[in-house]
Amino acid sequence: MTTADDGAAVTRIAVAQVPLRVGEPAANRAAAEAAIAEAAEAGARLVVLPELVNSGYVFSGAEEAGSLAEPADGPTVTAWARLARAHDLVIVGGFCELAGGVLRNSQVMVDATGTRAVYRKAHLWHDEQDVFTPGDAPPPVVDTPIGRIGMMVCYDLEFPEWVRSVGLAGADILAVSTNWPASPVPAGERPVLVAYAQIAAAANRMFVAVADRCAAERGVDWVRGTSLIGPNGYPLAGPVLRDGPAVLVADCDLARARDKATGPRNDVHRDRRTDLYSCPTI
Repeated sequence: MTTADDGAAVTRIAVAQVPLRVGEPAANRAAAEAAIAEAAEAGARLVVLPELVNSGYVFSGAEEAGSLAEPADGPTVTAWARLARAHDLVIVGGFCELAGGVLRNSQVMVDATGTRAVYRKAHLWHDEQDVFTPGDAPPPVVDTPIGRIGMMVCYDLEFPEWVRSVGLAGADILAVSTNWPASPVPAGERPVLVAYAQIAAAANRMFVAVADRCAAERGVDWVRGTSLIGPNGYPLAGPVLRDGPAVLVADCDLARARDKATGPRNDVHRDRRTDLYSCPTI
């Protein structure tokens, strides 16, 4: 932790864009570990990694995913915990998890003390529904030595209620591990998936750290939207929007996320009209 020119304590955050491929877990782990080392060398205290780091994403089916899955104490998370101890880091990243015979699209947080939380993606995108069992617990918000960190995976970010739950739980920063598939973007526009992250930050006055991936896989290309967004909704670093590995860092005064005011008379959490809101099921 360092001090800004105005005297505020700032924490250096890193988001890592990593090339991943199905069926190459050793190479995937090596790429992630290299990104962690680069972030540590740059002075980061929190490193966010993409979704499904160990396995890649574009599976032929559940059998292939199962052959690449590991438990939360498997080689991928164990290596991240070792690096977290060695460099005094908090690391958040996604992995293909086998837990109790069930396949999950999961995200883990480790720090110098070991595993702090495992989150299972609740909202499954497209063919993920043929592979994974969705999580059934809310995204955690974990108190760490650097601040309160929320966790979320990819498609989860597109559900405002889910994101709001993390904001209301007191997250200073939301760590999002993602594999965002690319889709056409009109000229002059930013990918809408990046916009979701910016809106999540602004709507909750919290930092949002997004780690996307690169390297086309089985005909699927990616947004490559790795970015770090401030609580005003504007990027502090990124989005990358180009192919190839990248580690972005930015200094963040996480205490800014505890002030929800948008002006002298407004506050994004206090001004909610919960007496008027309802969420009917369909």
